[in-house]
Amino acid sequence: MILRFKQLLTRVTYYVLFHFSHLSIISAAVPKPRFNNIQQPKTIIPDYYVKEVRPPTYKQQPLQVHFSMKVLDINSINVEDMDFRMDMLLKQEWIDPRLQIPDDLFDTGEDVVALPTHYFENLWQPDLYFLNSKIVEIATLTQKFSSLSLFRNKTVSYSARMHAIVACQMEFQHYPMDTQICPLNIESFAYKYDKMKLKWGDAGVSVSSELRLLQYHIGEPLELKEMNVFTSEKGGNFSRLVVYFRFERQIGHHLIQTFAPSTLVVMLSWFSFWLGLDAVPGRVTLVVTCMLTLVTMFTGLRSDIPPVAYVKALDLWMAFCMFLVFAALTEFVIVKVLEKHYQKYKNRLANSHLLEKGKEKVLWREIDYLSRIIFPTIFIIFVAVFWPMLVFSKSKTA
Repeated sequence: MILRFKQLLTRVTYYVLFHFSHLSIISAAVPKPRFNNIQQPKTIIPDYYVKEVRPPTYKQQPLQVHFSMKVLDINSINVEDMDFRMDMLLKQEWIDPRLQIPDDLFDTGEDVVALPTHYFENLWQPDLYFLNSKIVEIATLTQKFSSLSLFRNKTVSYSARMHAIVACQMEFQHYPMDTQICPLNIESFAYKYDKMKLKWGDAGVSVSSELRLLQYHIGEPLELKEMNVFTSEKGGNFSRLVVYFRFERQIGHHLIQTFAPSTLVVMLSWFSFWLGLDAVPGRVTLVVTCMLTLVTMFTGLRSDIPPVAYVKALDLWMAFCMFLVFAALTEFVIVKVLEKHYQKYKNRLANSHLLEKGKEKVLWREIDYLSRIIFPTIFIIFVAVFWPMLVFSKSKTA
């Protein structure tokens, strides 16, 4: 009996030793969970943190939010709707002293760490918006194109790529040599000037060097302003950032498509002065065809811009061109009427044939000859006055 008890005790001892040794092997084979950077940000937000409350500042000074922007693309300038669409990278930075950032959160020798963007939902966010925008949205593919970074000095940096359609009040007095000044206003929606102050970051606003527009050139450097503006709708003063985009229309397209063809049509109408009075069908057809060509050209140009109540520079050009062509037609009618009256007068005074022959040269042949000089001279004077005044007025308004 005692022998059996000893054998049973020995078996139990071996079983216990084997079981614990097996557990130690399993525990040694399974790695312990590491406290990586993804888990650590859970500790940066203390229990007393309220994301709806603005970060405290020294002596109740307004919280400074630094804003910077890089324009990647401007892919549409719509003159009919008076707006433009742009793709941009935005960056906002501010200090939140309530955050508790451990030193082991940063890699060795670095002062900034990138965090997953969903942590941004747990932090206080400045309520900035574009005052004159129609549509603003964050670009997405499989997820939103945004990033969140923290610095050792508790600076929060949030960046995002955004699309926006911005309204712009355009003026077309100098069209097609117009320059559109389009401001973009950034403002806080709820925090007044004594609570939040907006400032341009070190980068300010920059434009991508690869950006190319079809009919416009972006004037640089861009004008940046920091303003304190009273808003009656919200009942107080608000900090506002303003960047002025200057879109200068390139004249090359209209030189080829508008000014050069219309000049050639006007010059073509002058050929009628070299045709005799007997070529009535050819002379009338030439001038009328020139007039219809200008009218068709002018109608097509008006469809490129919205109808406005004031006179544009292009209207003056096309009106003067049509006036010269109409004047050439009027000159032919006057000369033809004089010629008919003279024929009647000549029949009555058959005895003074030599005198009438000399007058015949003055009445219509000399008028046609003078028209060959007067019409080009008038057009040259108009061109010499039109272009300098247009360039001067454009530079004055810009």
